[in-house]
Amino acid sequence: MHINLIAKREVKVGFRNPWAYSFMALFSLFSLGLLVIQSQSYMKGYTYTTGTMLNLILYLLPLMTMLLSSFSLTAEKEEGSWQLLSTYAMTTSSFLIGKYVGQALVLIAIVSFGYGISGVAGLLLGKSFAFSTLLFLLVFSICLILLFLGIAMLIGALCRNRWQALTMGVSIWFFYILAWPTLLISLLSFVPYTWIKPLLQIVTFFNPAEFVRVYSVTRLGGGAIFGPEYYKWIYWIDSALGDVCFVALCLLWISATLFIATRAWERR
Repeated sequence: MHINLIAKREVKVGFRNPWAYSFMALFSLFSLGLLVIQSQSYMKGYTYTTGTMLNLILYLLPLMTMLLSSFSLTAEKEEGSWQLLSTYAMTTSSFLIGKYVGQALVLIAIVSFGYGISGVAGLLLGKSFAFSTLLFLLVFSICLILLFLGIAMLIGALCRNRWQALTMGVSIWFFYILAWPTLLISLLSFVPYTWIKPLLQIVTFFNPAEFVRVYSVTRLGGGAIFGPEYYKWIYWIDSALGDVCFVALCLLWISATLFIATRAWERR
């Protein structure tokens, strides 16, 4: 009951937030840019164009998700809304799950609108995405939103104000998206050669952007680009239970981040 009320409240507040419309405009322009990239080549399966589009989405969407959602949580502290809500018979977990669901609906609406604009523009210009491609990009984007939204809840629980949330959100985005390959190569150079492959497979679980990318590229038939180090990943992704295992991994990540966020919020 409380989760539904908080989620509905979050959707209303989210669509009144100027940040949401700023991100909507930005993502709409971004999706039109993807349309231009796609129109330069015939896209089927995994190609250079597909990889470029996925990487561009990886750059923008996690940052957009973490900033918008962590600001929503820290605003509850700064404006005193949480002090009022805490007087009701409502648990912290219900509050955070409700915020999570509401923010997820707002962000999914934003990306759906952006891809919709891209699809309509493509139809008018005669260079539209194939429906399967548009659906794939939408599912890929939703996976990133749901995973990084859990991190955003944790950031909002730890930070006292929006400035702290901004600093932490950009730092985490930089670590996961930009610095991850360089840091990984540097750290693995210090371990014995026989440890590199298992360690690489294990640490991938701790980067949601990376395991979503590996899963998506493998599903498009481009798993060979990751080399023998990811052989086990490619094997289970292509297996009959690949989709089930991926969904279970995503649910585990979301549950873990929300659990830690709940404990951090209560300690605050």
